Amino acid sequence: MKILSYLLVYRRFLLIVLTPLLLLPLPLIIKTKEAECAYTLFVVAIFWLTEALPLAVSALIPAFMFPLFGIMGSKEVASAYFKDFHLLLIGVICLATSIEKWNFHKRVALRMVMLVGVNPAWLTLGFMVSCAFLSMWLSNTSAAAMVMPIVEAVAQQIIRAETEADALEMPCSNGSINPALELDENIGECESSDWKEKEKQVNGYDNNVGSTVCITEKENEKEKEQNLPPAETGRKSREDKYSGIFKVMCLCVAYSATIGGLTTITGTSTNLIFAEHFNTRYPGCQCINFGSWFILSIPITVIILLLSWVWLQWLFLGFDFKNMFKCGKKKTAREEASAQVIREEYKKLGPMSYPEIVTLVLFILMTLLWFTREPGFIPGWSSLFPKYKGYATDSTTALVIGLLFFIIPAKTFSRTSNGENTVFGYTPLITWKEFQSCMPWEIAILVGGGFALADGCEVSKLSEWVASKLTPLGSLPLWLIILISCLIVTSVTEVASNPATITIFLPILSPLAEAIHVNPLFILIPATLCTSFAFLLPVANPANAIVFSYGHLTVMDMVKAGLGINIIGVAVVMLAIMTWIVPIFDLYTYPSWAPNIPSTNSTGL
Repeated sequence: MKILSYLLVYRRFLLIVLTPLLLLPLPLIIKTKEAECAYTLFVVAIFWLTEALPLAVSALIPAFMFPLFGIMGSKEVASAYFKDFHLLLIGVICLATSIEKWNFHKRVALRMVMLVGVNPAWLTLGFMVSCAFLSMWLSNTSAAAMVMPIVEAVAQQIIRAETEADALEMPCSNGSINPALELDENIGECESSDWKEKEKQVNGYDNNVGSTVCITEKENEKEKEQNLPPAETGRKSREDKYSGIFKVMCLCVAYSATIGGLTTITGTSTNLIFAEHFNTRYPGCQCINFGSWFILSIPITVIILLLSWVWLQWLFLGFDFKNMFKCGKKKTAREEASAQVIREEYKKLGPMSYPEIVTLVLFILMTLLWFTREPGFIPGWSSLFPKYKGYATDSTTALVIGLLFFIIPAKTFSRTSNGENTVFGYTPLITWKEFQSCMPWEIAILVGGGFALADGCEVSKLSEWVASKLTPLGSLPLWLIILISCLIVTSVTEVASNPATITIFLPILSPLAEAIHVNPLFILIPATLCTSFAFLLPVANPANAIVFSYGHLTVMDMVKAGLGINIIGVAVVMLAIMTWIVPIFDLYTYPSWAPNIPSTNSTGL
């Protein structure tokens, strides 16, 4: 038993040592550059999937293994670790840092929730929309971390309001009750009946059938509460009467943070990795930019968001459309409490400050410049530089706007009562230390390692060898190939980080598309989108972990809800890639910018 305990304690160390040793026969027996590159790829992939080493540390392995194997020189490998992607990331993080520093994100989230109202279903949708919008421009983790405290404040206010309502011992109502959205009234009815029957027992009265049912239901609820795992304690109300509402509100934040990131190239690291990989592998194609990605992904995001909202409502609360859309309905205590806490939180922010206004202006300017660089249907601003076509990219815009955050002062002159101007010390909107605290350096190095691996596969001819072996897959229908790749990627990303998953699969799927003579975008776009579908487990992505840490959810809650959203996501992506995305990139035509590999492709469309 001691040996097993030692092995368990040192399992990561053993994995780090044994993985390279067990795979060592590959380059020793098959003495080719392809085998040596494959050895490096396998070692890095295993370390990424198991996270035996930090992701960024594992990403540095190609930097010394490729020169030792004679695949690439040290200078060539080093140049792969800093690409156009990193410049774009720096510009975006400058914007995100300013948004977080000046609380602009909280104003946006609260305002959106106020617009949709406080009906539980609409309140949930409001949180989803606001969190998804923030996730379009910030990291998924930041969006979830920003919105979740607001959700928790609303939840706690609901508990206090309903506790006070229960204390009033209001009689049961025989009116119409919405089972989907008025769970508090149902529970209150049972509790009120139970209280009355206790009074009857004291006075010598008998219980009737209706109250017996209520008491039985309440006893069953107590038995269920006793079986809850320890993680369900934390911040829950002492009676846990409204767990359904709280579960939906928490899950909507976790999932909408991920779904919103699909919308823009900068919304999540997997999109950025795909864009850089694609533009590096196919430099002749300039079709992937901020505008084209937004056009193809915004319908996907909206559909998945709405279907996820319906799914979560139905799964935990039921869904009563008639009462949801009923006009003139009197607000419950929970709805009044929600509205009150949201109004109070928004009131605390006060009027928009000068830094918030500047951040908003720069945010709008950055977005407009991204959209208008090469919109496609009209000449963009990049056409103003015809001699330097293709020189300016989305990173150019991001850097120009990002540098302004370090230049524009955070404070203006203020006039005192005697008419004099008060001069403040010069402080920019963001400082370098604040930027450093927000910059995801691990992701930057991880992506660099992925680019180094991709370059090594090209130089060593490993990608050509993989393409030759994948050619027989051309006999399968195209939709089936896409579906299989989506399901594999979705499964792997549940147990591995999203950036690591997409970095591993892009060098495999690109040769696959070339081998079967299919437009690479036909396979790469669905795989990239599905890499973000890590909904099942708390450890699947940081947004899930943040929401789970509040204590309102169990692992089974997340698995049950996430499985349905995974199915919805893959189904919507398949629908999109076979319909409206086709004319955007002319997917049924094999492009001239892709390598023309001789193939006996008989793919069925």
